[in-house]
Formats: sequence, structure tokens, C-alpha cells
Amino acid sequence: MLDRRHFAIAVGSLALASGTSVFSQSYPAKPIRIIVPFPSGDLSDVIARLVALKLPELLGQPFVIENRPGASGQLGLQLALQAEADGYTFVMGQMGSMAVAPILNKQPFDVRGSFVPVALMYSNYLLLAAHPDFPPKTIPELIAYSKANPGKVRLGTNGEGGFPHLAAELLKSRSGFEFSHIPYKGNAQSITDVIGGQLEMTIAGYSSLYSHVQTGRLKGIGVTGARRPANAPDIAAIGESVDGYEALGWFGLFARKGTPAPVIDKVNAVVNTVLEMPDVVERAKVLGLDLASRTPQAFETVWARDYAKWGQIIRGLKLDGSK
Repeated sequence: MLDRRHFAIAVGSLALASGTSVFSQSYPAKPIRIIVPFPSGDLSDVIARLVALKLPELLGQPFVIENRPGASGQLGLQLALQAEADGYTFVMGQMGSMAVAPILNKQPFDVRGSFVPVALMYSNYLLLAAHPDFPPKTIPELIAYSKANPGKVRLGTNGEGGFPHLAAELLKSRSGFEFSHIPYKGNAQSITDVIGGQLEMTIAGYSSLYSHVQTGRLKGIGVTGARRPANAPDIAAIGESVDGYEALGWFGLFARKGTPAPVIDKVNAVVNTVLEMPDVVERAKVLGLDLASRTPQAFETVWARDYAKWGQIIRGLKLDGSK
């Protein structure tokens, strides 16, 4: 027989469970906002809109996209932190804004302590491409050539400390690949200069480079994954020849820490359902994206791993301002 203290605990637990169940069943009761910390047309924005278009069918409420670009995603994240942790505001995160920029740039908040992962959507890879006349054709040939010809492999990226630059530095640390880094303010000019012969190589998002490989203006050397992409099996994965190499970007929804777990689980489930819809699957293939749906807990593992992985590279290069 229960004494009064244990009886009170039991009743309280039952009430809490009942309240959680009711909350989950009634959610959502109003429109939901997704903040995208990047401009309209950015890949993060395209993905957010692709998924948000389908979510009202499953949850019965509209999803409103709000673009708030600036400061490598920081402005959008700050806006999300101003909202209540009630499940009606989410923010679109990607690997760069959640695991690279917070280490590169001082922020007025702790990203790992302020947000929780909700739904991982996609991963994508970068493509290492060269001018068609550049001698190496494979990753082993490239590594050997770079070591034998110091200073003769000029590699253009979208800027120092950007994900492409870090992916190249990871290759250097894993294989001894030697290159002269040529930072640009974006991918476009870097790609143009490789096509024009002013640079030997560039590394950028697969979707921005593969069309040039198809037309013969560039030569694809390798993608930054452990396995070949399903929609371009003719291009080798760097991980095939460099043990342990993988540099994948990813995209997913985050919420303020303190958002009710039943809400996170419910949104995770419906997002995963959307990602499996045939028309969404086809659109993702066109965009060069790989399905990467996970539970919130598995998404947390991915986030923690990449935050530590890229933080080590950034600090090793002293790009975090350390001396």
C-alpha cells in the first residue's frame, strides 16, 4: 500500500504523462515558422521550402518560411533564440552554420547549448575538380603529383575557413596532399578560373560543378564521401583511397533548447515521412542530395561528431583566432 508521499508522486507522474499526451495530440494549433538563416534560393532555403510545402498535409497547419540571412547564419539563429521554446519556431541548420561558423567566429551564444536537433534531412558532398589538361586523373595520382610538384597545385575555394577549404585541409592531414590555397569570395569565380586555366583545381558543392564535368569543361577527380554518389557512380569517392576520409555537409531542422520532446518527436516523424515521398525523392536527386533522415538522438550524434571534427581542423590552422 502506498504512503502519502509515494501516492503524490504517482499521481503527479500520471498527470504529467497525461498532459504530455494531450499536448502532443493537440499540436500544432497554429501556423509554424521555419527561419532560414540564408537568402532565398540558397540550397538551405530550397530544402526548407521543399519539405515545408508538404508538411501542412500531415499536420494541418501552414509552415511559413522566413529568410534572415547574415553573419554566416548567426542572425537567423539569434532570431530563433528570441522565440518561445514552444514548438512553433524552428530554424534550418546546415553543417557550416552549426558546426563550423560557431568555432570560426565569436558568437553571443553557445550554439551547442542553445539548440537541439529535430530532424536531419539530407547530406551532400563536395566535388574536387580540375582543368581537363591537369595530369592527375585519380585521387592517388593527385596526391603523388602534389608531393612531387610542390606549389604547382593551386586550389581555389569560396574562402578561408569555408567548408571546401576545410575539406581540402582534411585531405592534406589524412594523405599528405599538398596544395596552394587560393581563397575567393564565392564559388563562381573560382570555377571560372579553373575552366579558363588560371588555376589547376577547385573544390565546391557537387551540384555547382557536376554540370561542368558533364560538358567536359572540368574533370571530376573525386567526391568528398566514403562512397560514390548514386547519381554519379563514374566519379570516385576520396574515401575509397584515403582511409577514414569523409567530408559531408548536411541540412536539418533545429529548435530552441527546452522545446517539448513530444513536439520534437512528432515533427521528426512527419519530416521523415515527407522525405520518402516520391516527388521529394526525385527533386533531391536533381539537387545532388543524399537522404540522411535520423532520429533526433542520432542527429545529435552527427552534430557532436562534426562539431568536434571540424573544430580540431580549425584550431589546428589557427583560424579561430588562437595564437
